[in-house]
Amino acid sequence: MARILVVGEINVDFVFKGCHALPTPGREVLAEDFVMTPGSSSMICAMGLARLGNHVMFHGRVGADASGTFCLEALRDAGIDVSTVFPDHTLRTGVTASLSTPQDRALVTFAGAMSELRAEDIDDAWLKNADHLHVSSYYLQRGLRAGCRELFERATSIGLTTSLDPGFDPTQHWGDDLIDTLNDVDVFLPNEQELLAISGCSDLHAALRFVQNGRTRTVVKRGRQGCTSLHDQQWLNVPAYPLDAVDTTGAGDSFDAGFLHAWLRRMSWVDCMRWGSACGSLSTRGVGGTTRQATASEAQALITETP
Repeated sequence: MARILVVGEINVDFVFKGCHALPTPGREVLAEDFVMTPGSSSMICAMGLARLGNHVMFHGRVGADASGTFCLEALRDAGIDVSTVFPDHTLRTGVTASLSTPQDRALVTFAGAMSELRAEDIDDAWLKNADHLHVSSYYLQRGLRAGCRELFERATSIGLTTSLDPGFDPTQHWGDDLIDTLNDVDVFLPNEQELLAISGCSDLHAALRFVQNGRTRTVVKRGRQGCTSLHDQQWLNVPAYPLDAVDTTGAGDSFDAGFLHAWLRRMSWVDCMRWGSACGSLSTRGVGGTTRQATASEAQALITETP
């Protein structure tokens, strides 16, 4: 079993499910349900990996406040090693409000402590105690972004494999630095909207070709359309699994967890895509990104039972 170090943001999600519409200025809308749950792409992925039975370590910055306490307790309860995380009284833990309708969702985030994490904070000793390094939310983590490639270089030199989920760029500037960073990344996990913006391409196939660099393998998350990849010069498509979704918050991060779970066990690339798709779909059974994440047996059963 691989030892996985997840480096990233810690924040709490306020999830408003079943909004009658997304709010517009000067108007109020009602939601059918609400839950306060551990949030952030990094945390959701880490908890998904732990739920699947992996050994997970996590490092990030967090405030010494109620939200920070809530998040750290959730990580510990999931069996994740957070021994390197120390609440900081000078910081405030980040918060995301997720508002979902049956058709779409919108997010509002206060970055808080997540902006303070730096690549130089990650000790080589922590990397040496892991087999794989995963980073999410490249664009949200302004402090980590500048040194992210250097962090991946260090991890690679120590012998770790690496993966990156870029997340959305709230400024929508995107920038070329991520393309350079990918030269030290083994697995790249964007969604379709992100990849098109990063590449500047209007066509998904062209975008996948654009990020090929001879090392990085990319799989694109496409929501209800499943996922797509260009692997060994072959186009691979795996459909989403047909489940009645309650809430899609964090489904892409649970996809990451399922994909990496399979990839670190040296399954075939298309089987990794199936595991990602299954875990992403199963996570939508509950409100919030972590309340109904898949176990390995649930994911395997869904893959086996679905033609």
